[in-house]
Amino acid sequence: MTISKIIVWLIIGAVSGTLAGRLVTFSKQGFGFWTNIGLGMLGAVVGGGLFWLLGIDLGLGEIKITFEDLIAAFVGSLLCVVAWWLIRKRTRPQTPKP
Repeated sequence: MTISKIIVWLIIGAVSGTLAGRLVTFSKQGFGFWTNIGLGMLGAVVGGGLFWLLGIDLGLGEIKITFEDLIAAFVGSLLCVVAWWLIRKRTRPQTPKP
């Protein structure tokens, strides 16, 4: 894992977070612009690190931004967005039912 790899994960994560936010919330805005990007970047680093730790190599080629980086960033972003959604769901005040 190199610093250039982490930078690629952060850039790809910004896009992946937006896609994952939209997928989880079923809305065009997801969790909001900055939250989507932040969760995407965090998720990209999580996903990239997870792939690196587990030795997952999809064998999709060695270019500056590989397809493997895209998949790792999206998987990590999706994990972080789902975790964020679950946390918000639990901490949101419950409204009494009539």
